[in-house]
Amino acid sequence: MFLTKVESCAKLVLVMATGLLLATACSKAPRSLPPRTSVELRSASPLPRLGFTLQAGAFAKVENAARFSEALQAQGLEAAYYGSGDGLYRVRFGDFTTKEKARARGEALKAAGVIDAFWVVAPDGSAPAAPGSVRIRPSDERGLRASLVESARGYLGVPYLFGGTTERGFDCSGLTGAVYRLNGLRLPRSSLAQFEAGSPVDVDQARAGDLLFFATKGGGRVSHVGLYLGQGAFIHAPRSGQRIRQDDLSERYYKRAFLGARSYL
Repeated sequence: MFLTKVESCAKLVLVMATGLLLATACSKAPRSLPPRTSVELRSASPLPRLGFTLQAGAFAKVENAARFSEALQAQGLEAAYYGSGDGLYRVRFGDFTTKEKARARGEALKAAGVIDAFWVVAPDGSAPAAPGSVRIRPSDERGLRASLVESARGYLGVPYLFGGTTERGFDCSGLTGAVYRLNGLRLPRSSLAQFEAGSPVDVDQARAGDLLFFATKGGGRVSHVGLYLGQGAFIHAPRSGQRIRQDDLSERYYKRAFLGARSYL
């Protein structure tokens, strides 16, 4: 009888020890990056489409295009500048439901001396006789993704000018917002709002034109965003004093700060 109790105690100790080892093993399992693989199943609402916009200005220096954008922002207009491929920077602004409303606003700004000339840009991206206009293809997702990438590449080398919509130039979310606006889609302003507006996608399933989000200030909170090009590469506005550039998600800094990818198409 005594031997049976000893055997029972030994078995109990063995079971407890095994459980402790298993618990210890689980606690030492490597922690995955904050959500690289999405566990959310929700789908975001489609981004609102821009209506008619206005295009104005032709500047050799990006700083002048940024200053012009700031002047338009002071008029209550969302404005973004872009390189038009001919070495000049032009500005797009506004969101009007009809061509007549866009033209009336343009004429009012011209009469006030804010702009010298303007072109009305249709929702499909066409602006007859407007040099440097960017054509978009909203009905073709593959074409739209290619156009988003093309627009983002047009900013490579442009100085980061902090503020985006409140001071001269772009911050990280100002850049992504401008790229989407040039392609007829209206993103929220901040990187956090952009993160919340998108549909979560696994980074391995992310496609060109999706956005990548990072916690560059630590704490797991969104503080940075870039536009994905595919094959691990993305374009972003790093920080003040640097130029908009291309980097790779495999770099240690970005890999550690990565929070997730979002799609809007």
